[in-house]
Amino acid sequence: MSTPIRLHNTLTRTKEPLQTERPDRVTMYVCGPTVYNYAHIGNARPAVVFDLLSRLLRHDYPEVIYARNFTDVDDKINAAAAAAGVSIATVTDRYIAAYHEDMQALGVLTPDLEPRVTGHIPAIIELVQTLIARGHAYVEQGHVLFHVPSYLAYGQLARRRTDDMLAGARVEVAPYKRDPLDFVLWKPSTPDLPGWDSPWGRGRPGWHIECSAMIGQHLGHTIDIHGGGQDLIFPHHENEIAQGTCAHGVLYCRTWVHNSFVTVDGQKMSKSLGNVLLLRDLLDKAPGEAIRLALLSTHYRRPLDWNAQRLLAARQTLTRYYESLSKVAHIAALPQAESDPALLESLRNDLNVPGALARLRVLLTQLDDADTDARRAHAKSVLLASAGMMGLLQQAPQAALAALRPALLAASTQSSDDTRIKALLAEREQARRDRDFAKADALREELEAAGFMVEDTPEGPVLRRAVKESA
Repeated sequence: MSTPIRLHNTLTRTKEPLQTERPDRVTMYVCGPTVYNYAHIGNARPAVVFDLLSRLLRHDYPEVIYARNFTDVDDKINAAAAAAGVSIATVTDRYIAAYHEDMQALGVLTPDLEPRVTGHIPAIIELVQTLIARGHAYVEQGHVLFHVPSYLAYGQLARRRTDDMLAGARVEVAPYKRDPLDFVLWKPSTPDLPGWDSPWGRGRPGWHIECSAMIGQHLGHTIDIHGGGQDLIFPHHENEIAQGTCAHGVLYCRTWVHNSFVTVDGQKMSKSLGNVLLLRDLLDKAPGEAIRLALLSTHYRRPLDWNAQRLLAARQTLTRYYESLSKVAHIAALPQAESDPALLESLRNDLNVPGALARLRVLLTQLDDADTDARRAHAKSVLLASAGMMGLLQQAPQAALAALRPALLAASTQSSDDTRIKALLAEREQARRDRDFAKADALREELEAAGFMVEDTPEGPVLRRAVKESA
């Protein structure tokens, strides 16, 4: 390895060479989904980002242990099961299977470990007992709570003051809390809810203790890398640090890596806006590899705005690569080809995917310019090995093109439709400014006929897709 992997550590706010407990092994834990619904595009980003990191780690280290959990006990799961009239396990098994299908479509490799919370209740209870014994937790009204003032370094990951943490977390100040920031480790369950016997009565774990217990059971008291979305920094990861450090008296994690948010057409995803994009729906419209490339097209620490143009650009890029590869399909790739050193250096530099993609374009040019079969074989081999580090270009060219080309045509048509809708909206706004209300009303009707509703607000018009009423 010519240079070490350098990652931006959220804890120190600096880019640092990766430090591991053992020089030949890396342990990494990433917070996975709560399985009460299908995965959306925001869930997909950390899955793809940390899949990329795991691929790089496996290239540079002899042993990698990568764990990504499933939260399969949660109030949202309980509500989904009650609404459907089925068991909790029926809900979680269904959505875990769906998650696996969606991730496979995106080229996300299965982690080494996929622990479920419900399989680790004894470890959770043992960890809670340790925190009580060490004076960091207390029992009150059937709840066990972590006492935040007992850990003086609390807040170091989020770098927030107490008042800011309270405001940001919207913490419920229950009467049984000794301090407003104290958080639940174990809570009682009513007969209609899932629960397990414990020293504090029948109940279920709090959210934060689950990950700490699974990490301790599978990876040890100190791990090398902990990953997840930026929204998990506080309170979830802050609370994990407090639990793990106070329970065992050692460093909980060496490097914290967080990906930034995903917006949709410039807006935060939310049910109220109706813009939550499920992967299932996107995969009906575009190949998984195109979605993967679109998710990688912005550096992981920068916000990513998901829109039709980004996905269209990814499809066009992949089509260009596969067209070149189809021309050399008859030429066998060289066995055990090495990835391009410059591309690897980009990835080792805090997963600089834009730099790696730029290098991939250079490798494509080298393939296109190769003038002998020997040079084509070499160029093809390096291109495929390098793209494979990023989970790209591993399909048979003709099969990939068969999926990309119809989607590309559909995307171009959709892009044209979007342009027309925006033009109609702009024309209506000009008509309103000109006080030509008859024309504005006619344009509103045309937009409605196209399936869009216009809401006039003091900040300007808001365009929404009309919701079709069910029969």
